[in-house]
Amino acid sequence: MQHSQGLLSGKSKYLVLSILLLFTAAMCAAFSMTGGDDYTLARREILLRRIGHELLLQSGDNTSRVLPVKMIAENEYQISFENELTFLPDSLINTTRRLLAKDPLASDYVVNVLKSGNAGVAYGYAISKNKKDDIVPCKGRRQPKASYVINIKFKPMAINTAKDGYLLGGLPFLAFVGFIFFRSVKPRRALHYEDKQTSILTLGSVLFDAKNRKLIINGNTIDLTGTETRILLIFALSPNKTIERSRLQKEIWEDEGVIVGRSLDMFISKLRKKLEFDPDINIVVIRGKGYKLEMPTL
Repeated sequence: MQHSQGLLSGKSKYLVLSILLLFTAAMCAAFSMTGGDDYTLARREILLRRIGHELLLQSGDNTSRVLPVKMIAENEYQISFENELTFLPDSLINTTRRLLAKDPLASDYVVNVLKSGNAGVAYGYAISKNKKDDIVPCKGRRQPKASYVINIKFKPMAINTAKDGYLLGGLPFLAFVGFIFFRSVKPRRALHYEDKQTSILTLGSVLFDAKNRKLIINGNTIDLTGTETRILLIFALSPNKTIERSRLQKEIWEDEGVIVGRSLDMFISKLRKKLEFDPDINIVVIRGKGYKLEMPTL
């Protein structure tokens, strides 16, 4: 039995390691695509300069410069201008929406227009991938001529869209490997019990035939259900020892995909009635821990 358990443990570790290697390979492949990030971010800065350029033209200025775009925080950029300008919120919204639509990572962003040297926000709005979540106040009111800076903050993304697609595409495969792993473990655990079920166990004056799901008491036979048999077998293999409630629930019901709390108490109660013909055998509650099969020792 120890050999089979060791074999099972070795195979389990091998399968777990295989899953980890597959997941690591997927992560490495995804994050090896950082070259595309640099290109996308460089392209974004050009789009931001284009926004500044079009705002100057809309203000009637076709000679002054858009100053270099600055990254003022992670995922946040600032557009500033050489001279003062005026703008119409509608035009600013339409211009940013049209140009940033060309940026694959700019589906959600917040725009704040500030006056230079003034911490207050002169105008701001938020654009979302779902248009119903857009926050766009005070359209149609032309802003007075002033020295403005425009801060655009993009929604943070842990990995870019291409990486998302790569990883999400690999999740079903990883889930399948995990399913095979757990399925491969459970039948072997069943075989561990089969070895014990080939013989009849003696519980005081009661004979427990686990293989045929029967109790034999003074020549009389009492049938057991499959669940009753599995529970009693756990007790019979560790007589006079406390069996934790969590272990019973895990080993009996986890294979069925659900752990039922009160069902255990019901089956324990049924087993007690079927064992009551021998007063020296009893399944007792160990408060706060679990249960114990009390029986005479030889």
